Amino acid sequence: MPREVESKLLIVDDLPENLMALDALIRGPGRRVYQATSAEKALALLLENEFALAIVDVQMPEMNGFELAELMRGTERTRHIPIIFVSAAGREMNYAFKGYESGAVDFLQKPLDAHVVTSKVSVFVDLHTHRKALAREMSALAESHRRQEALVEQLQQTQRELERAVRMRDDFMSMVSHELRTPLNTLYLETQVRKLHLSRNNLAPFSSERLPAMIERDQRHIQNMVRLIDDMLDVTRMRSGALSIQPKMFDLATLARCVVDGLAQQAEAAGSSIALSAPEPVEGVWDEFRIEQVLTNLLTNALRYGGGKPVEVSLETTGKEVEISVRDQGMGIDPADHERIFEQFERTDDSRKRAAGLGLGLFITRKIVQLHGGRITLESSVGEGSVFRVRLPLVPSAATDPVAPASGGG
Repeated sequence: MPREVESKLLIVDDLPENLMALDALIRGPGRRVYQATSAEKALALLLENEFALAIVDVQMPEMNGFELAELMRGTERTRHIPIIFVSAAGREMNYAFKGYESGAVDFLQKPLDAHVVTSKVSVFVDLHTHRKALAREMSALAESHRRQEALVEQLQQTQRELERAVRMRDDFMSMVSHELRTPLNTLYLETQVRKLHLSRNNLAPFSSERLPAMIERDQRHIQNMVRLIDDMLDVTRMRSGALSIQPKMFDLATLARCVVDGLAQQAEAAGSSIALSAPEPVEGVWDEFRIEQVLTNLLTNALRYGGGKPVEVSLETTGKEVEISVRDQGMGIDPADHERIFEQFERTDDSRKRAAGLGLGLFITRKIVQLHGGRITLESSVGEGSVFRVRLPLVPSAATDPVAPASGGG
């Protein structure tokens, strides 16, 4: 059921009795009649209201009906309002021509015929009602079209995201298979070789001099697989909102020294070294295991892509924060890739060529830092090395609940 449209009617005459008589003829349901005793007052009403019809007496002092009509036609707001002139001189042909030239759509002759007046007014009121209803329908159609376009765009975006998710899943499964197969194959082949030696009663490879190196190789392969599995589990926990941190007071400088010492052999194998600058104890409230994970990820990347050059780690307390910086002198990272490499499964093209990996380390690192109410930034350009800076509050703020689960996503 269409909404009822109120039609506003303007009648202009310098004689109040004429206005009263005309008002009585045209007033009705869904109509509101406005009266003006001069052209000036009519103009004021025209600027404030949208009229369906104006009935204007031609012969008025100061400004006559023709002049008022010309002003109305010269204004965008009022030029489309139908005008009916009222005049006793309407029978004169040149008078009628002047009225039509001024923009009149019809004439009413005095004395007014009540039936003619009501019939003509009804025609224009109906036209106005239909025009408004049509405008509403067009507006509704346009809004519906906009909503449909927005829905189509949303569906297309969802489809693109789903396609990207499928590609990421396939790439992820391919990478996992490759990354896990490499150490597994190595372990399998070494096991076969050992079985062959044992079957031939050749115990030389198992001598006290060679056995430690053998065990170390096995441990390295197993640790690589454990690290990959842990990364995948962490990402799964992040997506489900199940990753939480357990904060407690500890000395970050002591933890950093332990991490650096633990990576000494890896640094030696990479032809590099790690220098730590942490002159004072740095005590704060963090999850020790997760912060160790952050340091290990950043230092492992620095050794992996540092080109065999020294890596520098420093701790510096500024106000209520501590800044951890890890600097390498390796191949560097293009500024265009700075934000992307913190997303899951994202790596630069150069990093893919130089080392294997799932592209989860920096994603997990950033999430852990954010859970502590901190932030991580990167300063790097191609060929000039990289500096990762982690800023952590010494004590969690009231707005940060470090025990709460992480939100999903990246």
